[in-house]
Amino acid sequence: MFKDKVLLITGGTGSFGNAVLRRFLKTDIGEIRIFSRDEKKQDDMRKIYNNPKLKFYIGDVRDYNSVMDVMRGVDFVFHAAALKQVPSCEFYPVQAVYTNILGTENVLNAAIASKVKKVVCLSTDKAAYPINAMGMSKALMEKVIVAKGRNINEEETTICLTRYGNVMASRGSVIPLFIDQVRNGKPITITDPSMTRFMMSLDQAVDLVLFAFKNGKNGDLFIQKSPAATIEVLAHAMKDILGKPEHEVKIIGTRHGEKLYEVLMTKEEKVRAIDMGEYFRVPADGRDLNYSKYFEDGQEVITQADEYNSHNTYRLNEEELKKMILDLYEIQDELKEFGVK
Repeated sequence: MFKDKVLLITGGTGSFGNAVLRRFLKTDIGEIRIFSRDEKKQDDMRKIYNNPKLKFYIGDVRDYNSVMDVMRGVDFVFHAAALKQVPSCEFYPVQAVYTNILGTENVLNAAIASKVKKVVCLSTDKAAYPINAMGMSKALMEKVIVAKGRNINEEETTICLTRYGNVMASRGSVIPLFIDQVRNGKPITITDPSMTRFMMSLDQAVDLVLFAFKNGKNGDLFIQKSPAATIEVLAHAMKDILGKPEHEVKIIGTRHGEKLYEVLMTKEEKVRAIDMGEYFRVPADGRDLNYSKYFEDGQEVITQADEYNSHNTYRLNEEELKKMILDLYEIQDELKEFGVK
């Protein structure tokens, strides 16, 4: 599928973009374009990978012209560029709109104009029943993706999306923060011990991207079935792994825009979701605005459906969570620093 093709990764210098990049470098893909605003990270990546398949483009998804420049000749797009930090988006919600909503529209419009074969966009569990600006902007991003998908010829371009929970050891994860706090002799800070989050590795997240590229139809939403853990169990697991079981844990209270648990799939989505083994596929609602012709097909089952959230999924115990953490590629250097084999 990817032999000699050109892949564009927007936000390619982030943790997610790097993970996708590493996986694709092992394939027979022809070229990978990294598109981001951060020239320092691009230069670091250029030196680390030193691979002729990699091409770097400086630009911003907010600027349509720079997106259009990088899109020429591209076959596949993985759109990961976003403002993701919840408290930052609470204080600067309009910036989240510019990047997450309007930036996504720029990427999709450029992809459609350039006749890109398939676009996979990255969303978040915070977009399901959102309560914070980051989640709200991502929820509207999802609506933009589905709406674009309705209005294009699938034989030319396919647009779909993947929705994730907490990706362990990524930029937005608390795992690197906990390691830093232990290293510097500071207390591990948690907001609410009973708070739950989905747990998945970056490698598992990349598996879902590949699954979406291979199986996605216009407007499809793909969700990985993921276990969850409480933040308290995560903190204790990290202390044990790092050989500091007595290290202090400090409860600091909920931050701006934080939820007690995350929802990966709403009740409304669960009703029409298709179970594909390790993943759920939620097809777009294909009806148009002429509702009268669908009146008899109205569904009452929504009231009987349960959302899929981090409180009702499989709950990891401390030993299971430790095993997942020890296998994370992204923190192997840190684990060696603490003498973990």
